[in-house]
Amino acid sequence: MYGKGLRPLSIATVAALALALALVFFYAPLDAEQGFLQKIFYVHVPLAIVALCGFVIGALLAIAHLRTRDPRWDMRSYVAIHMSLIFALGALITGSIWAKGSWGHWWVWNEPTLVSFLIVFLLYATYQPLRFSIEDPERQARYASVFAVTAGAFVPMNFIAVRLATAYVHPRVLGSTSNLPAKMSVTFVVSLVAMGLLYATLCKYELTAKHTRAQLRALRRRVLGDAAGAPGRRSRSAAPTVQAGAKVGAHAASRTAL
Repeated sequence: MYGKGLRPLSIATVAALALALALVFFYAPLDAEQGFLQKIFYVHVPLAIVALCGFVIGALLAIAHLRTRDPRWDMRSYVAIHMSLIFALGALITGSIWAKGSWGHWWVWNEPTLVSFLIVFLLYATYQPLRFSIEDPERQARYASVFAVTAGAFVPMNFIAVRLATAYVHPRVLGSTSNLPAKMSVTFVVSLVAMGLLYATLCKYELTAKHTRAQLRALRRRVLGDAAGAPGRRSRSAAPTVQAGAKVGAHAASRTAL
């Protein structure tokens, strides 16, 4: 079910990533102030944007689960949030590398953009421990969906609050204040599309793997159930034969006694 269209999506993702890397290294000009270090921008910012959008997508899928009680929506919400956490971790790592090279510090605590993104990451880092601390599958899915919806509503509110902040060290990328040259803008857009395709491909791979494992577990339980029920069926089918044999032996014994 989830594997349909996975091959062309994977090919498109590889092609987009290859094009993005070619543009980053051979087309986009060097930054006048930061030089080659600025090229990490084409990885760090798309990672952060895709991660935040993935959190919101996870919340929308969780709403669908709460409305329909269909476990497939819960699985999709879980995968979307799980993959967004990985992308968010990549954004934090690349951002720290960029900050060290640009500002001389791995982290700047008075920068609202960085701190707010860290808060969102730590908030979602509690999603999996909360989810798997509940044993009942239905309660687990319901509580996880409520958490996903609540945390997903926090993401755009947090983004708006940061945009309204006055103290900025971190550059604004989206909006009218962004003054990227044309070549840098094209490279950034291609990198963002490539990162979005990578996110979609990895989510589809994980959904396919989980669905396949679920089918294998169901098949294994069915085979084991059939194997466990087979001796019982054999013993029941053998019972009339034993009883018939006992009757024959009893008749033979009676005739011998006579």
